[in-house]
Formats: sequence, C-alpha cells, structure tokens
Amino acid sequence: MKNIIQKLVSFAKEKKKSKKTKEKEEKKEKEVSEETSEETQEEKPAVDVRALLSGMAEEMESRTMLLQGEVNEEKAGEIISGFLALAELKPPRQDLKKGEMPYDPITLYVSTYGGSADEMFAIFDIMEHCKKSCNIETVGLGKVMSAGTLILAAGTKGKRKITKNCRVMIHNVAAGTYGTLPNMVNEIEAIQSLQEQYVNAMVSCTNLSKRKLKSLLNERVNIYLTAEEAIEYGLADEII
Repeated sequence: MKNIIQKLVSFAKEKKKSKKTKEKEEKKEKEVSEETSEETQEEKPAVDVRALLSGMAEEMESRTMLLQGEVNEEKAGEIISGFLALAELKPPRQDLKKGEMPYDPITLYVSTYGGSADEMFAIFDIMEHCKKSCNIETVGLGKVMSAGTLILAAGTKGKRKITKNCRVMIHNVAAGTYGTLPNMVNEIEAIQSLQEQYVNAMVSCTNLSKRKLKSLLNERVNIYLTAEEAIEYGLADEII
C-alpha cells in the first residue's frame, strides 16, 4: 500500500512539473509570436487606396454592377469602390458636347431585402456625388425592399427601371436599444434623427411629399408596392 501511495505522489509531482514546463513553453511561444506579429505590422506598408482604385478602374471593362443580397459593410464597400473607380478615376471623355456628362452611364442592378441604414446612406451619398459626372441607371428586379428602395430611387431620374414582377417594400427605420434610461433616450433621439434623414432622402428622389410619405409609413409596418405603384410614387420611371 505504501508503495502505491509513493507511486501516486511521484506521478502527481511529475504531472505538475510537466504542466509547469508546458505552460512556460506556451508562454515563450506566445511572446515570440507577439514579437513576430509586431515586426510584421511595422514592416507592412500603408495601402495606397487611390492606386488600388485606379488599378480597379483599369480592369473594369463593364460599367454595370449588381447589388444583390444584404446591404452590409462588405457589399457597400464593393459598390462604393465600383462607383469611385468608374466615375472618378477612369479618364473622362474628351469629345464632350454641350450638356453631356464626362463619363458614360453606370448601370446598377438592385435585388435585396435591405440591410443597414448606415450602409444604405453610404451608397446613396456616393451615388449623389457620382451623378454630377455621369448618369446612373438603376434597375430593380426580384425584390427591392427596405434599404434597397432608396438606392433604386437614387438613380438618375428618367433612367430608373423596374421589372414587372418586382416586389417593392418601404418601411420606417428599424432599431432597438437597451440600458439605462438616459442611454435609451439618447439612442431613441438618434433613431428619430436617422428616420428624418431617410424621409428627406426619399422625398428628394420621388414624387412623394413629406406628409404623404409619413402618412404611408404610419399606416402599416411594411408597405408593399407593385411595379406600377412604385412608378406612381416616383421610385422608378419605367417597367421593363
């Protein structure tokens, strides 16, 4: 019995010793890894965004883009990069006649259930900027809902199209909050401000007055429109 106890004690000591050795080795490896990571970060050159977009502009032969799926940070980044490459960094046309745009039109196909309001406004703002140098044709197909509706409407007036079976949906800005009462009040005020931005942007692109739009948004949670109704409200100009 005594021998068994001694063996167990010895085994426990060896295990404890092995554990400490392993921890030291892991600690050492972590320190080496962190040092290597810091060295790599220091050596990494800064990204020249303009050069990157210029290269992208040279490679882009088509002036057609597709916004399909959720309107999120990644998708917004793709669309914004495309607009900048096509309407900012490509050489403009030289043989311009009076009233002509310096760049050929850009076509943006839209098929989305919506997504982030912030990314929606990022795309909307870049479209407004690019419309100064080229026409933007938007085409809604399948479904154009929530954030996608403003993007469809943001195309150049007279050049916004929609397929006959496309479903369109508009609604109020949606968000949630929690926490202390002062924090919730602050967040609610921010959401109300975002809602007002959305209403103003929609009014600037459509036939809807602010009163009419607010009345529609207060009637139901989600307002579904046919292609014909989308044209009536000025979200699009032509059914294809």
